[in-house]
Amino acid sequence: MKPLSATGRWALTGGLVVDGSGAPPRLADVLIEDDRIAAVGPAGSMPADVPALDAAGRVVAPGFIDSHTHDDGYLLAHPDMTPKVSQGITTVVTGNCGISLAPLVREQLPQPLDLLGPPDLFRFASFRAWMDALRATPAAVNVIPLVGHTTLRVAVMADTQREATADEAARMQALLAQALEAGAFGMSTGTFYPPAQHASTQEIVSVGGPLLQYGGVYATHLRDEADHIVPAMEEALLIGRALDCRVVFSHHKLAGGRNHGRSRETLRLLERAATLQPVCLDCHPYPATSTMLRLDRVRIARRTMITWSQGDPQARGRDFADLQAELGLDDEQLLARLSPAGAIYFLMDEADVERIMRHELAMVGSDGLPFDQHPHPRQWGTFTNVLRTLVRERGVLPIETAIHKMTGLAAGNYGLADRGLLRPDQRADIVVLDPQRVSDRATFEEPIQASVGIDGVWVNGRCVWDGAQATGALPGRVLTRGASHG
Repeated sequence: MKPLSATGRWALTGGLVVDGSGAPPRLADVLIEDDRIAAVGPAGSMPADVPALDAAGRVVAPGFIDSHTHDDGYLLAHPDMTPKVSQGITTVVTGNCGISLAPLVREQLPQPLDLLGPPDLFRFASFRAWMDALRATPAAVNVIPLVGHTTLRVAVMADTQREATADEAARMQALLAQALEAGAFGMSTGTFYPPAQHASTQEIVSVGGPLLQYGGVYATHLRDEADHIVPAMEEALLIGRALDCRVVFSHHKLAGGRNHGRSRETLRLLERAATLQPVCLDCHPYPATSTMLRLDRVRIARRTMITWSQGDPQARGRDFADLQAELGLDDEQLLARLSPAGAIYFLMDEADVERIMRHELAMVGSDGLPFDQHPHPRQWGTFTNVLRTLVRERGVLPIETAIHKMTGLAAGNYGLADRGLLRPDQRADIVVLDPQRVSDRATFEEPIQASVGIDGVWVNGRCVWDGAQATGALPGRVLTRGASHG
């Protein structure tokens, strides 16, 4: 099929509509007028004079919402967003794990802030300035922006290896309030990482105080996703209650062999919490995660692959254990040689991953690191991997449930009233895919590969992916909390 590049009034006809609500698929026609869906009617119901694209044999779905990204700087550096639109993504949630590009102007970046890209991207003293830059030079996808608590700490504190003083917390609170006033969707934390690990629960509640006035979500990379995950989850739930906001548990996982199988316990905890306060989680379908190189992760992973290294650039793509044996170094010596560096850690259990993905609270989020020289394949293949492995090959999820997790569920959790569903008056974020062919091609060995079977992607009514390549159209919008995104 050859996607229509024209704007105006046109239709997708004869496709199997999976509308994002979780309802069963149905044959239907979809009428688009400019940037909105005008009608969804029975197959054959479109007027004869409307230009039409035949979607027979294809699934027509809302554009996918990537609930967890680190694309803050990539949107500016690579606005075509090929890794995302090629797998059907039309909206990305940025500023996760406590790290956002703004508000921060800094040349020397502590890890993990450097995961967001080179220092020259950190040039926005206010969150509004970054949002305005994205509006002035749009990307191919829409953006749901979060403010990173770690970024606020680095902006305000000369020494992050302690709890913030009352004055420092007040200054961070003021920066957060400015961002929420500008339309940010909430705040994220990453107390797992060194620049924020000394932040107390009370500091986070204090800094997050503006959420009580403005509303929004609290997304968290927990202090611990291994042995002490339950108290870490309980802390996050306490913060959510104190700030009266939805808690998003980022990339929910159980790390290390001792914790394999404990997803039963953590999901029960979330189910109980959901009866008392709004909660949800995001996850991806891979048994490996990726972040800065840390010995505590190396020591509980069954395998560690280096994604980049400033100390030894030739280590990219190599296994940590192979480098140790080759160089005759212990793990601390090798860490010192490689650092700063990034890594992929194989430390999750497939059964836990599948159980979490199936859960009704689970959205899909890639958590990719787009500037890694040898990235985790999730940056290029998360959503198509779900459709290939969990839907088509293993039958773990029916396609309507998988697409609901990628669309309507995420839209509801982030308060998007006009996206996430294929219904009249929704924005025309649309993906057309071949359910028998859709597949990720990105692998751990060769991670930079576009998916196949995504035959067309439209953002705000304009085609951004034609089935083979990005079209160059840049119709993405910076979405703001509680607004109609016209």
